[in-house]
Amino acid sequence: MKKLLITGGARLSGTVRIHGAKNSVLPVLAACCLCTSPCVLHNCPDIEDVRTALAILESLGCKTRREGSTLCIDPSGLSRFRVEKRLAGKMRSSILFLGALLARCGEAELSLPGGCPLGERPIDLHVKSLAKLGARFRFEKGILQAAWRERRDGDIFLSIPSVGATENLLLACALMNGTVTLHGAAREPEITDLIGFLRAAGADIRGAGSGDITIRGVKKLHGATYTILPDRIETATYLCMAAGCGGEVELQRCDGRLLAPVIERLREAGCEINCDGSEIALKSSGRLTAVFPVTTAPYPGFPTDAQALLMAAVLRAKGESVFQETVFERRFLHVPELQKLGADIALSGKTARVRGVAHLHGAMLRAEDLRGAAALITAGLLAEGESEVLGLSHLARGYENLEQNLKNLGAAIKSVDIPAPFVYNT
Repeated sequence: MKKLLITGGARLSGTVRIHGAKNSVLPVLAACCLCTSPCVLHNCPDIEDVRTALAILESLGCKTRREGSTLCIDPSGLSRFRVEKRLAGKMRSSILFLGALLARCGEAELSLPGGCPLGERPIDLHVKSLAKLGARFRFEKGILQAAWRERRDGDIFLSIPSVGATENLLLACALMNGTVTLHGAAREPEITDLIGFLRAAGADIRGAGSGDITIRGVKKLHGATYTILPDRIETATYLCMAAGCGGEVELQRCDGRLLAPVIERLREAGCEINCDGSEIALKSSGRLTAVFPVTTAPYPGFPTDAQALLMAAVLRAKGESVFQETVFERRFLHVPELQKLGADIALSGKTARVRGVAHLHGAMLRAEDLRGAAALITAGLLAEGESEVLGLSHLARGYENLEQNLKNLGAAIKSVDIPAPFVYNT
């Protein structure tokens, strides 16, 4: 077990190369199950969730190999349809193997997925939609069993633009005999990336980037070589850190078009941001002004994954910033920890009001989810004195080389072992 020690007050300056998107590579890895020959995926981050997905693939009979940021997946030996409980419980995206295994094997079995504790994130929309297409389900002792009773085509109307449900339906329907149209589908760039991979492998899917996606089933998918898109949330992380701390950073191999709402808010707060092709340059004095209001929403709205990051960046901003969370119920788990630093934050239901303070002081903090962990690190960089951040297992799920990148930018940060036994007192 490790913790991060952060001495705040340093400005951030330098260059960071952005990795491939966590929320894109995970569904694409699940999609490899549908293929009959090897797949080569470029720009894959080396993070814990990806390692878990690879372990799942191997447990199903696939062969995997990493060469730098390239993953080679050979799914030809896939012979099992059960996802081990110990693996499914490690990450939310394990639920995507439901649709993938239904398509490849005709049946699937897995326990409820793990991941960040962000409130109610039910899979009922996944189950309900797949049942309309002819799948039957049985849930017993925490294990979900699924199999095709029959395979029906037709129209599926999603009550909310669920990213996970959209991905599961894309995977489940790619090999169906018939046509399925999804209405109210998620429009996130990661959905478009999954469709791009499936089409490269031979799938017939139309409507990427829109709310209506039509899937015409094909008999089989061959392998494909594909490059994963840049991680827009990792990009937002470094932008928010530099905005709050002050300094000049250049982010390479990214795409500012995918982050328009975040960039707009940071400009409103007083940052100079220039997007040029695959590079984003940010300049900040560190003396920001409040942003109002920031309301999270499905793409192309403000991403819920960036809410905690921007909140941490404006803790010292002049005025009052308002954040409204509409996507997840428990997306303010970072707020009590930020308050330990001296942040002035008032919570009321789905709204957080942040009144900027002149100074923050160091404190011992514990992360409860992935993006909250990055937000606590951001706040620690802003605070005077030393802060400790625990709960780094969340951070390892979604960031590659975050500590080293921050050191390269000038941050005073280091990871140290936690002596055992260690009890964290709240």
